[in-house]
Amino acid sequence: MASQTTILKVGMSCQGCVGAVKRVLGKLEGVESYDIDFDAQKVTVKSNLPPETVLQTISKTGKKTAYWEAEAPAEPEAKPAEAVAAA
Repeated sequence: MASQTTILKVGMSCQGCVGAVKRVLGKLEGVESYDIDFDAQKVTVKSNLPPETVLQTISKTGKKTAYWEAEAPAEPEAKPAEAVAAA
């Protein structure tokens, strides 16, 4: 599988959380590199793994993990419909 970038939003409240994410990514075979932006709660992983594998691995740390919104175009489209329904 070709190398791809997976961007995730991970709920990290302290440097211990960052350490936990680094630990699991460091052990995960297929990860080429990763960048953790604590302030933005953003984890960018370059790997030859499916995004789902990366997400599942990070979520095993117990941190709230989701795809970064730009990765899931279906989500923003649903929001205006909800706003209309609520009006």
